[in-house]
Amino acid sequence: MLPLSKIRMVRPLLAGAILASILLCASGAVAQSATPASPQPESVQRFIGMFSDPDVQRFLQQQSEAAKAVTEPPVATPNADPSFSEFTMRFRVHASNLLGAIQSFPSEIMRGAAILDQDVQANGGTRPIFLVAAFVAVGLAAQWLFWWISAGWRSWMARAPYATVVERVIALTARILWAACYVLSFGLGSIGFFLLFQWPPVIREIVVGYLFAIVVFRLASALFDVFLAPRAEEEGGFRVVPITSDAAGHWAKRLGYLVGWYAFGWVSIRLLGTLGFSVPARQLAAYSLGLVLLFIGIEAVWRRPSQLAAGRASRIGLRARNWLWTVYFVAVWLLWVVGAMRLFWIAVVCAALPGAIALTKASVNNILRSSTDEEDGHKKGTVVSVIVERGIRAALIVGAIILLAGALDIRLTQMTMQDSPLLRLVRGLLSAGIILLVVDLAWSVVKVLIDRKLGDTEAVLEVGSERERRRTRLRTLLPILRNFLMILFVAIAIMMALSSLGVEIGPLIAGAGVVGVAIGFGAQTVVKDVISGMFYLLDDAFRVGEYIQSGSYKGTVESFSLRSIKLRHQRGAVYIVPFSELGAVQNMSRDWAIEKMTITITYDSDIEKARKIIKKIGLELFEDPQFKPTTIEPLKMQGIDSLGDSGLLLRMKVMTLPGQQFTLKRRALRMIHEAFNENGIKLAVPTVQVSGGRDDAIAAAAQQTLAAHNAASAAGPT
Repeated sequence: MLPLSKIRMVRPLLAGAILASILLCASGAVAQSATPASPQPESVQRFIGMFSDPDVQRFLQQQSEAAKAVTEPPVATPNADPSFSEFTMRFRVHASNLLGAIQSFPSEIMRGAAILDQDVQANGGTRPIFLVAAFVAVGLAAQWLFWWISAGWRSWMARAPYATVVERVIALTARILWAACYVLSFGLGSIGFFLLFQWPPVIREIVVGYLFAIVVFRLASALFDVFLAPRAEEEGGFRVVPITSDAAGHWAKRLGYLVGWYAFGWVSIRLLGTLGFSVPARQLAAYSLGLVLLFIGIEAVWRRPSQLAAGRASRIGLRARNWLWTVYFVAVWLLWVVGAMRLFWIAVVCAALPGAIALTKASVNNILRSSTDEEDGHKKGTVVSVIVERGIRAALIVGAIILLAGALDIRLTQMTMQDSPLLRLVRGLLSAGIILLVVDLAWSVVKVLIDRKLGDTEAVLEVGSERERRRTRLRTLLPILRNFLMILFVAIAIMMALSSLGVEIGPLIAGAGVVGVAIGFGAQTVVKDVISGMFYLLDDAFRVGEYIQSGSYKGTVESFSLRSIKLRHQRGAVYIVPFSELGAVQNMSRDWAIEKMTITITYDSDIEKARKIIKKIGLELFEDPQFKPTTIEPLKMQGIDSLGDSGLLLRMKVMTLPGQQFTLKRRALRMIHEAFNENGIKLAVPTVQVSGGRDDAIAAAAQQTLAAHNAASAAGPT
């Protein structure tokens, strides 16, 4: 079976042969059915007489040999690469056609000039170039009229601010819209006015084609002027692409020339087909016009402004890069000339795609940057910036994949049994690349949403408020949700990519389920930890920043993982506790906390006076700006708790926000101690009382003896 490329090349020849057979059969039937006296039409006689012409016979012989060379497979040599042999054969045919086009090009020019001259004579002798110049002048007049009408629009754009993202987007949209309307006025004034009149077909196509090329050139120049803004510093504008003014002016001019010349060449090649030029002749003209594009690209590279230092090493490195780009441009042009279109598109995509992605990323970040990001010194991603940046990047990569698939003749959505394993692998890799790009875009959006929500929770709020409780809950749950979604996206991407590569994922999923069950039986503790942690979080048992106690473990919750919790003890130690070992959890950071205090005073103290002093101190602390935000109920005495061995035990309590009771307790005890001393209320201290026997005299004598002994000891040895 012939390859698809060969069938496409043979199809026009087969159609021509069938048409010729039909004409010959029809002429034979007419000749047999006609009477001898009826003469054949003059057109039929002329057609039959053409086959006796030596030039026509030579032409048919050449076409037959070319068709035979294309349709017949090349003779396979030992260890020869079929693709290389096919390319070599096509290159020989292509080169011979170009050589034939060089020889026949003068005659084809004369034939095209004759066709054009017929329409010129029918139009009264007016040449198309004069028509193009005249209607360009009309277009410029219409363009000047729009310039005069849009004076207010232009003055507003000159004063438009670019401080915020919204202002930049509005100003850039207005400038792009104005540039489009400016060029559209030229197009309507030139092409639109030209089409109002009746013209010969060839002249109409020539004039409209070149006017269209001029419109494309002016539109490209206007858009490059908007995005690169070479005079942004002088006019106070905004440059989308973050480069210097010299580089902006250089590339705006060269890129405009490239687009304009490409439009001119494309229109010229189409007009050559209209004038009857053969395909090889049009290819020869296209390659000649492509040389101008090559020279423009090389000149743009060598004369681009350098941002490097003026050292010798920098100059050598810059020159080396210039030579590399020159070799690349020449190689791409040669691939195009020899007809190696697959290698041509691969080379173009490999060089253009990374630069386009980097340029798009820098431009999007430049447009969507905010003043707060500049003050903080780091870039904070937004959902809009991620969607725009990753979306454009995905669109560029997907477009490159589709372009390469078309160049390599790979149908991404079809697979036949005739496809080679390499072709199926390439198709699968391209499809997998598209899937990974879509998953990456979705994950980037989700990640930015979660990260920005976590960033919002860093703000310090009022302790104990509902917003503070919600903040701590979000800081607890969002990191776990982010990790879970990351694993989910990775699993989905891997499965879909393997499926696009032709791998049966059904057995993989079933095998993963069996392995999961086996792991579950072998790692019951891990599974128990994960499930216990899920229920702890669903019950809202604790959050990041709260102080909890479970058995012998206590501390402030710092972070979570899928199977454990990290607690920071007040002395600095860190506990990593699996969820399954927590058990009952005592949360000391919820809602409110009551701190109870006790003091002991002597039995002869005034209880009522002590109660009033404690109440007064409690009210003072309640009104203190330091403790007022965290105190729920003021300090008060509850009464006598018990009659102790050394005095009366008084109990007090105070209600505060969780974790704030300790500071207030220390201040309250200090103030109570000072107030009791000032008011003559003595705090009881433990004492030991020694009592004697019945005879007081014996006790007095013992006391005198002890005093004498102490005095002698104090006097020392004599």
